[in-house]
Amino acid sequence: MFEIDALRLLVTVADTGSFTKAAVRLDYTQSAVSRRIASLEKEAGGPLFERFARGVRLNPAGHALHRHAVEVLDRLSGAEHELTVIHSGHGGTLRVGAFSTANISLMPVTLRAFVQSRPDVDVIAVEGRSGVLMQRLAEGALDLAVVSDYPSGLPSADGVGTEVLMEDELFVVLPRDHRLAGAGAIDLRELREEAWLQDSPTDRPTMLAEVCARAGFQPRKMVRIAEWTGKFGYVAAGLGVALVPSLAAWAVPDELALCRLGDLAPRRTVHVALPAAPLPAALKLRELLHETVG
Repeated sequence: MFEIDALRLLVTVADTGSFTKAAVRLDYTQSAVSRRIASLEKEAGGPLFERFARGVRLNPAGHALHRHAVEVLDRLSGAEHELTVIHSGHGGTLRVGAFSTANISLMPVTLRAFVQSRPDVDVIAVEGRSGVLMQRLAEGALDLAVVSDYPSGLPSADGVGTEVLMEDELFVVLPRDHRLAGAGAIDLRELREEAWLQDSPTDRPTMLAEVCARAGFQPRKMVRIAEWTGKFGYVAAGLGVALVPSLAAWAVPDELALCRLGDLAPRRTVHVALPAAPLPAALKLRELLHETVG
């Protein structure tokens, strides 16, 4: 295995055509250059230079090794540069994840500001449930994630830290012609006879079920609809009502009414999660997330 310093010396001697000039450029003694080239030729299995009274030049074996040496040194230089910009937070790739409603407005707005401030960072964004995102952080597959404690509490993962980003109030969305659509704050108990749209299986604990239980009733009917567009369509058709987090409020169509739920309004906490040794670019994104919600 050839040492990097030996390959760098080979290239320098070839460029200068002289052991003496290479020694001056690299701040070596001429004898040190001669010894190291002799050692490199021994490793290579034979001479690499033709020696003349006024200098040296590469022989065919030397040309072959020189070509590879240049490629190796170029790659190392590129790696050094890439690591420098990554550690400065002004380059490389930043892999970020968020749960679905955070991707409606919070993440797009924040990432727009991030891209403007760090145009040389390549951002890769993915969507997933909070537990999956935390696990991907622990595995090193993500550099930052926005997660929540809904519906089953804040997930944890080894080597991943979290901090509170915001409190996210949940509203209820109704058809415009619903009898309560014009009300200010709705008492949840007034919706006890409604069909509720949700994306979680009914055999898992949900915030809706817990809030309804505190209000003293169980939802009459649950309709499982995963996507927000589907939920909004069902609500518009009068087939049910749905909880909508404030993060998704701006996406509610005009033909629907978004109403508060008064004292029984459910809330969830949104967190930003980072590995133990976060990238500078991830720390910048965290800063911008706080500015977005602040």
